Amino acid sequence: MRRRRTPPERLQGEKGKPDIKANKTSGFKKDHSSEKERFTPSKHTKSSKNALIKIDRKWILEYPESELPADAEFKGYEEVIVQDILLKTDNVLFLKPKFYSLSSGKTYLTPLPAGYDGEFGPGIKALVISLYYGSNMTQGKLLEFLEDIGISMSAGYLSNLLIKNHDDFKSELNEVYISGLESTTWHHLDQTGARVKGINHTTNVICNPLYTVYSTTLKKDRLSVLSVLQNKQELDFILNELTYELLDALNIPNKWSNQLRLLPQETVFTESEFNCLLDTYLNKLGSQNRTRLLEAAAIAFYHQQTDIPIVQTLVCDDAPQFKLLTNNLALCWVHEGRHYKKLTPFVACHQKILDDFLSEFWDYYRELLAYRDSPNLNQKLWLQSRFWEIFSTESGYKQLDERKQLTAAKVSELLLVLEYPELPLHNNPAELAARTMVQRRNISYATQTSEGTKAWDIFMSLVATTRKLGISFFKFMQDRIRAKSDIPSLGTIIRNKSLTTYQPLSWQEELFCMSG
Repeated sequence: MRRRRTPPERLQGEKGKPDIKANKTSGFKKDHSSEKERFTPSKHTKSSKNALIKIDRKWILEYPESELPADAEFKGYEEVIVQDILLKTDNVLFLKPKFYSLSSGKTYLTPLPAGYDGEFGPGIKALVISLYYGSNMTQGKLLEFLEDIGISMSAGYLSNLLIKNHDDFKSELNEVYISGLESTTWHHLDQTGARVKGINHTTNVICNPLYTVYSTTLKKDRLSVLSVLQNKQELDFILNELTYELLDALNIPNKWSNQLRLLPQETVFTESEFNCLLDTYLNKLGSQNRTRLLEAAAIAFYHQQTDIPIVQTLVCDDAPQFKLLTNNLALCWVHEGRHYKKLTPFVACHQKILDDFLSEFWDYYRELLAYRDSPNLNQKLWLQSRFWEIFSTESGYKQLDERKQLTAAKVSELLLVLEYPELPLHNNPAELAARTMVQRRNISYATQTSEGTKAWDIFMSLVATTRKLGISFFKFMQDRIRAKSDIPSLGTIIRNKSLTTYQPLSWQEELFCMSG
């Protein structure tokens, strides 16, 4: 048997040539985007940016008279706007009057102005929070930046400034969420991964055109989504008729439903109380059925509570944890299109069949967009008929036909827009918001404390919401830290904007019927 020769570099204690595998292409497409197919190109028109620029000062220039001809005649001014910024310190030495009262035995010291506590002023605080949460700068780079402009701040103080003592902002975010939920009856929802203290978590994103709220939970299941919708960590449960309807939809055996009817009905239970009841009276209940029972009772409570507005329609993908939570579910057409982009036919005729189908798919999508702009009954009936022509006709390409059957099974969720034309056809706003959190995670990787996680949720939500409302996040932070209140509460702004902008007629009629 021939022995393998040892390379000389190995004999000298070196590692030898590294075993680097060559890159291989699998032949499968990795890009499943449908942006090119679904968009109809529009003519680009360039607008002037000068109208949006605030003029801070005017500088009238002078032309050297010695260089002008004798007959030169003044013809006015030509305006040129140049943007610039001043970065300089504004370190203040405060002289605080101090008084002593002999009768009371107390010393009276004049307090610092709002925002100047903790040895740093509101300008620095607003800038640091804006750069960290709004521009995704790391704490290390922030410290370098502050040092460059002459500000001495410790790493510990910076960390505390970013994640601690933000109860006022938490309260404003709670108002934003309630006002946002009231502003429309439909809301986008998506989820993305998160890491907290080295443990996998899930960041939930719920939004509409007026607000965005991030909420990080340990799990991504239906109960966790319910806690996000109610803006609370501890869920409540109730047994009522809706509970039993949901149990039927979840295929829970009747014997468990019958035993539940022997327990107190129309009574609100905390999670510990409800689990105690199940342990006592349904102790042979399996883990899967127990979870479904908890979901049904929690959803039933959500729909009868009055502490927070109830979402009527979720615009999302078809993940199972989003189902049954709301009265309606509107599925994302872009997400549905990705399933077809993932098909990888190798036979030429199948490739041609898939290409032709994708053209039909996105043509139909554009017809739905046109219907949203000007809905009418004839177009609605035609779109319903056209849906079945596209998704029930066999093509001869087996994988494509199987995928079309899955789409056809979601007809009510995909065509809910025919009943409510103001519904979006895709979930891109929530997916883009989730991508923002992914970028934040890629830069800072993970939070190390629950307090830091909550701070991320609060400020990332406020950043996204202020931008949707056309408000500078930096100016918003300055206003709040200085306690000026020149900028109204974000909840008030959302309510004012929603009165005329985001309550189309079909929803107004439904809300009127619900309130009546």
